[in-house]
Amino acid sequence: MTREKATGILGQDFQIVEKRIENGDEIEVLSYVYSHQEFFLFRFVNDRLEEWYREFFPRTETIIRQN
Repeated sequence: MTREKATGILGQDFQIVEKRIENGDEIEVLSYVYSHQEFFLFRFVNDRLEEWYREFFPRTETIIRQN
């Protein structure tokens, strides 16, 4: 799938989190935030989707001190 087709399906609300040329190949990684807990990364090589995967934001805890 091309980058254009993928963004046409997923929408334009993404961030480019990586863009580089490696061994003559153009690599671009797009990030789509799904919720406050998770996001998806889509890796394109020469404008073709090579892989995608889901990541989770680190969990944080709030500690409330009581006097």
